[in-house]
Amino acid sequence: MTVRIGHVAPMTGALAHLGRDNEDGAVLAIEDLNARCLLIGTRRARFELVARDDGADLQMGPRAALSLVVAGVNGVVGHLTSSVTIPTARIYHDAGIVQISPSASRPPYTQLGYATAFRVIAHDDRLGELLGRYAVEVAGGRRIAVVDDRTDYSTSIADAFEAGVLQAGGTVLRRDQVMDDGAELGDLVATLRASKPDLVFYSGMDTVAGPLLRQIHGAGLNPVFMGSDGICTGELPRLAGAKAMRSTVLCAETGGTEEKYQPALRAFKDRFKQRFGVSTQLFSPHVYDAVQVMAQAMRNAGSAEPARYLPALKAISFTGVTGAISFDDRGDLRDGPIILYSYNGMRRVNVAVLR
Repeated sequence: MTVRIGHVAPMTGALAHLGRDNEDGAVLAIEDLNARCLLIGTRRARFELVARDDGADLQMGPRAALSLVVAGVNGVVGHLTSSVTIPTARIYHDAGIVQISPSASRPPYTQLGYATAFRVIAHDDRLGELLGRYAVEVAGGRRIAVVDDRTDYSTSIADAFEAGVLQAGGTVLRRDQVMDDGAELGDLVATLRASKPDLVFYSGMDTVAGPLLRQIHGAGLNPVFMGSDGICTGELPRLAGAKAMRSTVLCAETGGTEEKYQPALRAFKDRFKQRFGVSTQLFSPHVYDAVQVMAQAMRNAGSAEPARYLPALKAISFTGVTGAISFDDRGDLRDGPIILYSYNGMRRVNVAVLR
């Protein structure tokens, strides 16, 4: 029997490097499943990846989702961004297709009442609140500037971060928004230079965080620079430059991996680099686990039909390369850890597990 797993991510546009990383994670998962010659029920399963590009775009996303429905996939892993994952969730639900997002972190995704929607990372409210408390209680932030990129994803995290700062007794000096790496960044840096924050929190993606950090450093400022999972990539040092990375840079992953699971994650990353010739960027391990947990639910149920394996997925207890995976009643990852990282020059290093 052929089991068709859909994967959708931005393969074009500004986030294409993260989309490629995600798709490579799915490719490796499919290859590993086929190498194991698995049975689903009494039939040998051959897994096939059906990949689509959503461009992280609100028009392309639904078209990609409908294309996967028409293709008759048995389940979907994706999308990358919350802004596309949330509106496409209804398409998969109405078609009766299971969707597991490896990276959509905005809370509404699993609050829409769709029984087919799952995610393998913690959500933004948890991430932002824990980072806000850490910024005050551990990083020593007293004059904190918060910057978002006007997207739903970014503003949601920034709001939760502010709430965490206030809960910890801290003060948010100012809140700004920036969307690109052009003149708007220059204006923002000039504003920051005048207000002299000791910690800057940016809740967007690495494509803007890198240039922003470079300009902050170039302006002679040296605040702690802190961000969410969108900046926590291997590309950030290249985008910011080696000189800027000498300052204190902290970031966190909603889908981070605790220390006891690190050996399995390191082994995965080694195999990933051997297979594709590049290092993992951000969410590829979670894509890999999403494919694997979907396949395990099919095996547990003895069927690749979504209606048959959906109850098995809801009840699953699985250990993947990113750690323990089980879901609560909404489809959220149960007790998902937040992993804090810093950068030692051009290399990301684990700092702490936040709960």
